[in-house]
Amino acid sequence: GIKKPFTEVIKANIGDAHAMGQRPITFLRQVVALCTYPNLLDSPSFPEDAKKRARRILQGCGGNSLGSYTASQGINCIREDVASYIERRDGGVPADPDNIYLTTGASDGISAILKILISGGGKSRTGVMIPIPQYPLYSAAISELDAIQVNYYLDEENCWTLNVNELRRALNEAKAYCNPKVLCIINPGNPTGQVQSRKCIEDVIHFAWEEKLFLLADEVYQDNVYSEGCQFHSFKKILYEMGPEYYNNVELASFHSTSKGYMGECGYRGGYMEVINLHPEIKGQLIKLLSVRLCPPVSGQAAMDIVVNPPVPGEESYAQFIKEKESVLNNLAKKAKLTEDMFNKIPGIRCNPLQGAMYAFPQIFIPSKAIEEAKAHKMAPDMFYCMKLLEETGICVVPGSGFGQREGTYHFRITILPPVEKLKILLEKMKDFHIKFLEKYA
Repeated sequence: GIKKPFTEVIKANIGDAHAMGQRPITFLRQVVALCTYPNLLDSPSFPEDAKKRARRILQGCGGNSLGSYTASQGINCIREDVASYIERRDGGVPADPDNIYLTTGASDGISAILKILISGGGKSRTGVMIPIPQYPLYSAAISELDAIQVNYYLDEENCWTLNVNELRRALNEAKAYCNPKVLCIINPGNPTGQVQSRKCIEDVIHFAWEEKLFLLADEVYQDNVYSEGCQFHSFKKILYEMGPEYYNNVELASFHSTSKGYMGECGYRGGYMEVINLHPEIKGQLIKLLSVRLCPPVSGQAAMDIVVNPPVPGEESYAQFIKEKESVLNNLAKKAKLTEDMFNKIPGIRCNPLQGAMYAFPQIFIPSKAIEEAKAHKMAPDMFYCMKLLEETGICVVPGSGFGQREGTYHFRITILPPVEKLKILLEKMKDFHIKFLEKYA
């Protein structure tokens, strides 16, 4: 009942696009609606290209119903569509539907792969290399599976690039207390928003090949690339182009999802993974493991199908689809630039370019008096800062300590998803708060 100095809480802490006001993509919703309620297939309100896709998906379902279980790997025709999408995306690099697994969002796939890779005890326990800062799904899954987390640091001074010398340092140090077998990459980065160069990906693949590491490529933000001169390159494509010695030997699992990109359909929990070079016996174990959860949500599988099989030129929904997709992505690009520029105008805040994804991860200066007060409250200094921000402005962001950061540096992650006008107000409020915070604890 206490009166707060704000009228609403702005949840800038999570990449939940629709909760932030982003409109759903009409075509995706039309197909899922038709699949959910097939009586609508007779309605003149729905375009023929949406009906065609819905009929195809329903034919792949037992009893022509989304309410039936599917194969544990997912509906066959959707896996075929995913394979075709990967081939188009990667300029003709072949993809086999049998290596495609539909998942409950990307998170489910990542957890499943980690589950089959983790083994041993003591010094032979599996080590999993993850970027710092990282998306906390990784540290949580590693902790849950009782594996060993091996941190490698992204280079903040160079726009959060990944340096192979840092991978080598992390690997060599880890060998003293575990068996590092898995290397996780997030590209474009979350929470850091960097987009990896082709050269960087080649270096990482060479390192994984040399050290016999299993590669996990988290590519859920592959549609979210904004900076000029940046381009998304899939690990699969670069691996193929590096030649058979690499392509036939490096084990790779890559992940995509309906939750990010221009779709923002987080609630459907749709995703897929492509797993290549897995030993046939291990593949059998993976399918067995996935069978325990029967199948991923079937409406999520249908949503994933539209991401990989959207309207094409000549179809009646194409013009509207492209217009909606480009509107979302252009808006995000505008907001990425706005956020970066605004933060870099505030004394005591430094923000790298937001090349991709949906977040900024600026470094903040916290005065020693504030650090002392945070200690008295038994809080991390950036947590103390974020709580003060929430109490005084109603803006909810995540402290950098939740993602990991170099000792002695402080950050927070903020999503760029709010509408442009709301984002401007939010950033102005943050500027006022930060200046007052510095004055108070100077």
